[in-house]
Amino acid sequence: MTAPRTADHPVTLTIGQLARRSEVPVRTLRFWSDEGLVPADRNGAGHRVYGPAAVARLDLVRTLRELGLGLDDVRAVLSRRRGVGEIAAAHVRALDDRIRELRAQRAVCALLARNGTGDTPPDERSVTLMNDLARLSAAQRQHLIDEFVNEAFAGIDADAPGAGIATAMRSMPAELPDDPTPEQVGAWVELAELVGDPGFRARCREMAVAGATVPAHRERQADPAAVAEHAGGALAAGVDPASPAAAAALARIPGVAGLSMGERTAWADTVDLFADRRVERYWTLLGVLNGWPAREPAVPAFEWFAAALRSAPAGQSSDQP
Repeated sequence: MTAPRTADHPVTLTIGQLARRSEVPVRTLRFWSDEGLVPADRNGAGHRVYGPAAVARLDLVRTLRELGLGLDDVRAVLSRRRGVGEIAAAHVRALDDRIRELRAQRAVCALLARNGTGDTPPDERSVTLMNDLARLSAAQRQHLIDEFVNEAFAGIDADAPGAGIATAMRSMPAELPDDPTPEQVGAWVELAELVGDPGFRARCREMAVAGATVPAHRERQADPAAVAEHAGGALAAGVDPASPAAAAALARIPGVAGLSMGERTAWADTVDLFADRRVERYWTLLGVLNGWPAREPAVPAFEWFAAALRSAPAGQSSDQP
């Protein structure tokens, strides 16, 4: 039975009528018809006309396109080569990736807005780097870190003392948070710049090799808590590392008493080798990204400790002021 012809829903529609009904531009309709997505017939004058099946097909095509599916995916659905559910699931994954990307870019913009309030224009290289890094996938971010760690620990026996540090140095979070803070974006940018610095890579390599091959470096270990308490306290109090008061602080650190100046100097060399502010900064940045509790910097106390080992008068007793 032929459908009744009405003003609102004629049996066939011209391309202009269908465009007005569907709110799809005529140009788009013509393109979709040429691509075979929305079939059209021709009337006696040779103009395109669309029947009820074409109208229903158009509704589906428009919905799929509004969801962001490409023409190939739409064509696959229409030809039933792929199910809507399968394509929709793939599109969900793509949308999730895009959402994460947009959130990261939003955090970059927030960081720029916060840091760019003065009269000085933002550094173009930094802006580009921030945007590029925020868009990297988790695998790409991890690759940057793995490449750095592999270079620093190449050839180091996995059983060597300190070799386990390599595992910890790889501990990038699997993903930046869904809604990263400007601090986390800033930490990631700084970390990427750090691991790309040849000087930093060489320094980490030096520490890795020394820690694995030189027995003296393993034997002469200062108690971090004692160094933080006594050397850190002296540093905070402004004590000169070459003063008698520095010798008193040193005497309270286990292992110092009774050492000759030569032994103290050797110990100071070891401390200098393994106390590096950039390496400590690496751990701090990883902490920001992983949500680890913040820690007070330890390296300045060790720097003061090394300077006092070399300079403070030997033989000062611990009960002196």
